[in-house]
Amino acid sequence: MHKKTLVLGASLKADRYSNFAIHKLVNYDHEVVAVGLKKGEVAGIKIKTDINDVDNIDTITLYLNPTRQQPYYDDIIQLNPRRVIFNPGTENPELYQKLKAANIEIEIACTLVLLSTNQY
Repeated sequence: MHKKTLVLGASLKADRYSNFAIHKLVNYDHEVVAVGLKKGEVAGIKIKTDINDVDNIDTITLYLNPTRQQPYYDDIIQLNPRRVIFNPGTENPELYQKLKAANIEIEIACTLVLLSTNQY
């Protein structure tokens, strides 16, 4: 089992990239935690609506636009992941600076591409 990944901005909608990412992470045997607006289940992973009961995260992969990220800034930093992946559309220079100050690696990339090319 690989290190744990938090999909932040998880969606139950099958046509959303966060949904694709959950499926692909599971297929690649990654341990996945998902937090979104609505509770439900994707690829056997229960989507939570609260980030506060999450721990031991190696990677956070973001699927929230910068405005929707703001309420999570402190939570993300408190989780102290090794890295945060900013998927297309989630780029956020304000959060980059906060993460760098907390010695958290940022990666501006696509989780789906990273998995497909064995760079995850």
